[in-house]
Amino acid sequence: MTSPQWPAPPSPERRHLLKTGSLVLLIGAHQIAHGAGIVAVRIWPAEDYSRVTIESDQPLKTTHRLVVSPPRLAVDIEGLQLDATLRELVAKVRADDPNIAGIRVGQNSPSVVRLVIDLKQDIRPEVFTLTPVAAYKNRLVFDLYPAHPIDPLMALIAQRTREPALAGSSTPAVTATAPAPAPTPAPDSLGDLIARQIERANAAVAQSPASPAAPAPPRAVARAGDAAGTERLIIVAIDPGHGGEDPGATGASGTHEKDVVLQIALKLRDRINGASVGGNPMRAYLTRDSDFFVPLATRVQKARRVRADLFVSIHADAFIRPDANGASVFALSEHGASSTAARWLANKENEADRIGGVNTGDKDAGVQRALLDMSTTAQIRDSLKLGDAMLGHIGAISRLHKGSVERANFAVLRNPDVPSVLVETAFISNPQEEQRLRSQAYQNELADALASGIKKYFAANPPLARNRQV
Repeated sequence: MTSPQWPAPPSPERRHLLKTGSLVLLIGAHQIAHGAGIVAVRIWPAEDYSRVTIESDQPLKTTHRLVVSPPRLAVDIEGLQLDATLRELVAKVRADDPNIAGIRVGQNSPSVVRLVIDLKQDIRPEVFTLTPVAAYKNRLVFDLYPAHPIDPLMALIAQRTREPALAGSSTPAVTATAPAPAPTPAPDSLGDLIARQIERANAAVAQSPASPAAPAPPRAVARAGDAAGTERLIIVAIDPGHGGEDPGATGASGTHEKDVVLQIALKLRDRINGASVGGNPMRAYLTRDSDFFVPLATRVQKARRVRADLFVSIHADAFIRPDANGASVFALSEHGASSTAARWLANKENEADRIGGVNTGDKDAGVQRALLDMSTTAQIRDSLKLGDAMLGHIGAISRLHKGSVERANFAVLRNPDVPSVLVETAFISNPQEEQRLRSQAYQNELADALASGIKKYFAANPPLARNRQV
């Protein structure tokens, strides 16, 4: 009988290879089991839309389904293990979020996390991913837009701010720096103002053929203060730069540009809403009134939708040297910039969409690009007049970086219909100016200066009467 032939024991080299291979297999199995690592989770609630962001060290793959009743968005995220960071989403939902009622997360299968976003209303979701940029790694983004958004003109009507004296009233016009107190706030009824305009025009037209002595109807192109009794609502679009995922520039003390420019914009809004020019009330419309991201093209579109008479974008710039200082005002340049610094700044500001996170798969992206490509000589000419008026007042409270309006190809200024300027209030990268920007006193001075410049521009360049349809 032949004895069995046992295999020879492995050599030391073979034993080393087997151990190494087993270790590699264990590491690989560990990586497969745990998948991507979650870096951070964030929620940005706003009336316009609510954004949920999941930041990870690897790209995430998802499938999602919108359930109508009750409204909720169910999302399956593959290759992911539920961890403490992801669970933080549950507690990050704010009670005043207009779109999100709550978030639930759970491990649906060994490698799939299910995320359920309970909604307060019908929404139109956009789910997309963003590749690493600036300080961010891979981002999975859920933008939750109301299915039936509020019309921005109706939003102006809903603002419960004081209504200044109407044209033809014996009440004096309210100044930008000292708004007159009112005992009880009244709705800012843009609809009523427009309706009264149309009623007066219709009455004049109806009288004209009946009586040769009847006064002629008002001209459609009459300017704001041309005729007694003419009532013209002047709308100023105020655009606080950056927001949400895009903090803008950051000062040495940690001050974010997005925060200080929003505070200045809110103060400017109060002054605009308490002012009138030539007996015509002014109203401010903010492209954002809280901390959320607005794409550059959307900022332009918002101003157009409310038929704004002016567009003022507010920023606080930064430079590579901390000693750079002073405020600046910019108008659009269709070609070259007025200085190397202006070109550098415009390129930096135009990167906001990449940092803030724009859904490049948006079907309207081509329309947005076409809108941004348009500009007119008349718009630039009027923008330079507005910039000059502002510089005169800003220079009275702050050092100017340059005494004339600079020119650069800022994407947010490419609006063919509306005089548009970009105001760099100060250098947030300068420690002294950063502290001034944080000061309520300086913010108030800036808001006063900007409001005075706007009023000065309209006094010299009254807007044409609106041609609205009801």
